[in-house]
Amino acid sequence: MDFLKSLDFIVDTAIQEKVDLVIFAGDTYRDRSPAPTFQREWGKRIMRLSRAKIPTLLLTGNHDVSPSQHRAHAIQEFDTLSPDYIHVVSSLKLLGPDDLDGVPVQVLAIPWITRSGIVASLSMDSSSEENPQELIENSLSAWLNQTIADLDPSMPAILTAHASIAGAKFGSEQSVKIGRDVVLPPGLVANPVLDYVALGHIHRFQDLNEGSHPPVVYPGSIERVDFGEINEEKGFVLAEIEKGQTRYRWQKLPIRQFRDFSVTLDEMLGVNEKIFAALPPSEDLAEAIVRLTLIYPRDLETLIDEARIHAHFNQTFAFQLVKKPVSEARTRIGDGFEASSMTPAELLELYWKRQHIEDEAERARLQSLAEELIQQSQAQ
Repeated sequence: MDFLKSLDFIVDTAIQEKVDLVIFAGDTYRDRSPAPTFQREWGKRIMRLSRAKIPTLLLTGNHDVSPSQHRAHAIQEFDTLSPDYIHVVSSLKLLGPDDLDGVPVQVLAIPWITRSGIVASLSMDSSSEENPQELIENSLSAWLNQTIADLDPSMPAILTAHASIAGAKFGSEQSVKIGRDVVLPPGLVANPVLDYVALGHIHRFQDLNEGSHPPVVYPGSIERVDFGEINEEKGFVLAEIEKGQTRYRWQKLPIRQFRDFSVTLDEMLGVNEKIFAALPPSEDLAEAIVRLTLIYPRDLETLIDEARIHAHFNQTFAFQLVKKPVSEARTRIGDGFEASSMTPAELLELYWKRQHIEDEAERARLQSLAEELIQQSQAQ
């Protein structure tokens, strides 16, 4: 329902602003086999754009397609039924005004591409022994360079792709790394012949060519998917595109609040008082998604008033209590030894080793200081 609320906001905005074109850059559903109810609700929103006569371009993302070339993708019904103004792109394609209901623009579309998909799109030999990822990246680069060279120089050009661009950031702040993803170099997509680059796949809003032409923009996802995105606002992009210049604004969406709290307990007195001192009033958390993490010595487990904690969060939309009891690490002296038979100095020497203090000079220094303290204590 939260995702649909955001989608409604976007569709309403498109209709109110009378936009010329809507681009959805992939990942309609969580997986390629969505529940019929999800398909119905998504379809309602897309058909609103169709009835408003707004050309809408739908790319397939990695969540929408099967590894098998012959299986239908998750938004296949729009391709099969071909509703007015709705255009599905599941293979490499250059679309012009004739393909986009008269909109005076050229769109280079790169949906999520698998090895079998690139072979089918470019009529290649599937027996190639080239690394599958290198095959896809090299083939995409060649197709993109050739297609850009063939563009009409008098008409605005948009590149839309469901792909990773080197240097982009995930919501978890980690850079995109070469792995299973096809990773395109930023110089390839930031070609000044293009007037806007509309990207999908990465959930965090970012412009990878900020301050330069063309903007290379991931608008991000339209809702948070987990606590890894807790500090990210969510939104979509409205762009005014002309040949040689583009202005755009990122429009924030009114999404549900996520709140995350962590409390470390270290003593028996005032356990629950410390927990609630770290929390805002219950009414401030109404309808939010909340997580509380408690870190504490295992001995304090029975002192935590879980019923009172859950009552404090009874107005939230969802609440998760994460308990992380920790056991005090104890230095084990091994079989055949008894602590009572060892001097304090011997026990300390064992302790330094167990603490992985490998430098012998440092161990000797610590041992000397400790022995001085022991001698002073014994002398008093």
